[in-house]
Amino acid sequence: MIWLSPGFLRQLERPWRCVADAFSVEGEIYREPANARRRTLRFELKGKGYFLKLHWGVGWKEIFKNLANGRLPVLGAQNEWRAIRRLERLGVETMVLEAFGREGGNPARQRSFVVTRELKNCTSLESYCADWPNRPPVPMRKWRLIRRVAEMTRKIHENGLNHRDLYICHFLLQQPWSGREADLHLYLIDLHRMQQHCRLPRRWQVKDLGSLWFSALEIGLTRRDLLRFLRTYFNRPLREILAKEGRLLAAAEGRMRALQKKGIPDG
Repeated sequence: MIWLSPGFLRQLERPWRCVADAFSVEGEIYREPANARRRTLRFELKGKGYFLKLHWGVGWKEIFKNLANGRLPVLGAQNEWRAIRRLERLGVETMVLEAFGREGGNPARQRSFVVTRELKNCTSLESYCADWPNRPPVPMRKWRLIRRVAEMTRKIHENGLNHRDLYICHFLLQQPWSGREADLHLYLIDLHRMQQHCRLPRRWQVKDLGSLWFSALEIGLTRRDLLRFLRTYFNRPLREILAKEGRLLAAAEGRMRALQKKGIPDG
C-alpha cells in the first residue's frame, strides 16, 4: 500500500507508485542508528523541506529479542504513521504527515517509509532551556512551557499512549515565541516507538514520567516547578495528588535515578 497527501503529490515530478520509489530518493542523511535498519533523510521538493524515514525489516532475531523482554517490536514506519494520526485526533501538536507506504507480508523483512513535513524555525526544549541555570527565564514564560508539556503528557497518557522516549529534546518549540500562551506551539516528535493501549499500563506511565524528569534535571527547575507540572498532569489539587499518587511518583523518581546513574537515556 502507498498513500500520498494531495499537497505532497503536487510537489512530485512523478507520483510514487510503489515503496521502491521512496527508497530511491536521494537526500542528506539526517540519522542512521547503528544496527537499527532504519534511516532518516532530509530532502527538498520545490523549495520545501521534508523528512523521509526508511525502514527495512528488523529480522526475526530482533523480533524475538523484544518479545522475550516483554516489548512489542517496532516493525516499521506504520507505528509512527498510526501515532501521528492518533495525536492529530487528540489535538496534540506533532509532525505533519505527507506520505506513507509499506510492502511485504513477512514482518521480519517488511519495507516501509513515512514522510513528514519539515518543522521550520523550531528548537528543542533541551536547547531552549539549556542556559536557564545561568540566565533564568521570565517566570511566566517558564510556567507556560511547564504547563504545556504537562498537558501534552497527560493527554497522551489518559488516552492509552506512551512515548517510550519522552525526553525534553523531543519537544520542539516554534520560534520566535513571544511568551504568550496564544503564540505557543510545541510539537512532540520521534514517535516511531510510541505504543497504544486501551488503558496505559502503570509501568509505561512510570517510564515516561521518569524519563521526562531525568531529561529536565539540568535546566534549573525548582521543587515548585515540579509541583506545577504535577498539578497540571494529574489535573487535581496538589494535596490530593501527594496523598494518592505517592507510589507512582516514587516509582517515577526511581526511574529517574536509574537513568541519572547510567548517565544516558535508555529509551
